[in-house]
Amino acid sequence: MTSTIQASKAARAGAIAFWLIVWEIASLLIGEELFLPSPLAVAARLIVCIGDGVFWTSILFTLSRILIGFILSLLASAAAAVLSYRFRLFSILADPLVRIIRATPVASIVILVLVWVRSRNLSVVISFLMVFPIIYTNILEGLRNTDRDLLEAAAVYRMTAMRKARYIYFPSLMPFIESAVSISLGLAWKSGIAAEVIGLPSGSIGERVYEAKIYLSTPDLFAWTVVIIVLAFIFEHVFLRFVKLIAGRAAS
Repeated sequence: MTSTIQASKAARAGAIAFWLIVWEIASLLIGEELFLPSPLAVAARLIVCIGDGVFWTSILFTLSRILIGFILSLLASAAAAVLSYRFRLFSILADPLVRIIRATPVASIVILVLVWVRSRNLSVVISFLMVFPIIYTNILEGLRNTDRDLLEAAAVYRMTAMRKARYIYFPSLMPFIESAVSISLGLAWKSGIAAEVIGLPSGSIGERVYEAKIYLSTPDLFAWTVVIIVLAFIFEHVFLRFVKLIAGRAAS
């Protein structure tokens, strides 16, 4: 088992190294940093940015707002899914709204939301809206796929609602929740950053990305893109571990 994990990690590292080499070769062939800076140039710029206090305040600003939007959406979509599962009228009313949010482009929603929300809170609302349909749909599907035989047995033995939720519904929902969280975390980051690039809230990662584009600082643009990817990866990894930890404690 350990050797398999190590082989998997080695394969991933090899794949990353391969694409870094391709990137370096492409940069050398183009020969113009404005169009494609080399990995070393991006790394050097990233090191400079890390030493700047604005770098960390921008990360904290964006991270806090996307995290708030994601958590609020997770709670709201879970509650809405339970209501849709219990009450058919609620499900009928919620369905078109969820479909509209899912089908509307992020840019259109950002522009509409800017009419009602200050730019500093824009990424909270956009992350909330983009994540909501995914988690809602997955949790509702998980509830509808709960084993009917187990529910009937629980009714026969007069199991309380709390025990049914813990020992029947929750284990059934976990694969759906993990899948929804894994997909929606990346979407929360991409939509949140896109909202900041359009709304330009002061002190955000989106503002840094936009400034890099305006001043044609391609190394800065690539450096901030690397930061966004790394943060999204860490965010997803930590949150999924947290979900699995809660699931393990609930099952014990």
